[in-house]
Amino acid sequence: MKVEALHSRDNPLCVKVRKLLRDPGAYRKLGCVWLEGDHLGAAWRARGGTGGEAVFTEAAWARPERRALAQGAARVAVVTEGLMRELSALESPPDCGFLIPWAGPGEGRVGIDTVVLDRLQDAGNVGAILRSAAALGVGQVVALKGTAALWSPKVLRAGMGAHFALHLVEMAAQQALDALGVPLVGTSSHTALELHRCRLPSPVAWVFGHEGQGMDPALASRCELVVRIPQPGGEESLNVAAAASICLYESLRQRAG
Repeated sequence: MKVEALHSRDNPLCVKVRKLLRDPGAYRKLGCVWLEGDHLGAAWRARGGTGGEAVFTEAAWARPERRALAQGAARVAVVTEGLMRELSALESPPDCGFLIPWAGPGEGRVGIDTVVLDRLQDAGNVGAILRSAAALGVGQVVALKGTAALWSPKVLRAGMGAHFALHLVEMAAQQALDALGVPLVGTSSHTALELHRCRLPSPVAWVFGHEGQGMDPALASRCELVVRIPQPGGEESLNVAAAASICLYESLRQRAG
């Protein structure tokens, strides 16, 4: 493991990180992902992540518990706090970060519980759904074309490490869903079938649509079931991340029952 001090904002590593912060989809061109903070770094390491480059402030590198996160890194850069502020999108920058390889867009795995994201735009919603999916035992998430970039800094922060517990596929076409080998179940506030009154397939691919438009009609036609969540309080619809958590929990409850 090579350890070196970096002082220039024009260093190639710093330039690359700033590009990743500016453009949510830049990781697809650069082939790497920027993880801000010890929580994401630790989550990656805990799931077997190796290699990459670690960046620490001088104060963080002096702490043994922080240095432990650098195990397996190909290179460690030690920077000033001022330079670390330029490598963060946060108001209070973390004291470490990790530049890790991007595994590519991925290919769907067959026969496992899946979440399908249909053109979801809000990075916070996408990250929250990934977090619920990982917590509730889903194996993979497939993001269709038009969905927010899964490995963007905002989605990573909202996911809180869930990325590394899931098999992720992005920029997928609807036709790719045929190869998953599991029934699709969609959600809509305009259907009569209530979630708690139907027997859900298992394994299943839950489909969650665009925040404003809902599922694409062509995708809805592929679904074996389209269900709604009862809302006796009278609101028009639930936030898509909240709806996803309810649906995924109902699948878990039925499997356990």
